[in-house]
Amino acid sequence: MGARKRNSSEKIKEARKTQAIAKLNSCPTSPRKMRLVADLVRGEDVYKALNILKFSPKHASRNLEKLLLSAINNWEQKNDGEDATSANLVVKSINVDSARMLKRIQAAPQGRAHRIRKRSNHVTLIIDKA
Repeated sequence: MGARKRNSSEKIKEARKTQAIAKLNSCPTSPRKMRLVADLVRGEDVYKALNILKFSPKHASRNLEKLLLSAINNWEQKNDGEDATSANLVVKSINVDSARMLKRIQAAPQGRAHRIRKRSNHVTLIIDKA
């Protein structure tokens, strides 16, 4: 491995020591609906983001609230029980990717059929110190 590559990989490892990651796989909500809620909390303080998700009427906000709580818990375990309230944590990034798609058939008039695509998504949430 070259010196530049080694130095850059060491920088990435150092940056990841303060981060915590939580993933939600195969959530049965369409990615578009989940992205609408994810955009509300991207870049926010974690406790402000929890309040936003708790009082949001969207169905996807329940899953994201659980995921954010999991990321906070992961951060506390990674940092030897350090309190997350005093750490000034923010939602650094949140990515919503599409997952498997269930394909179904719905009967239509005159012997035809329409395809229904039941979409699902994967969510990756990263929190870090501000």
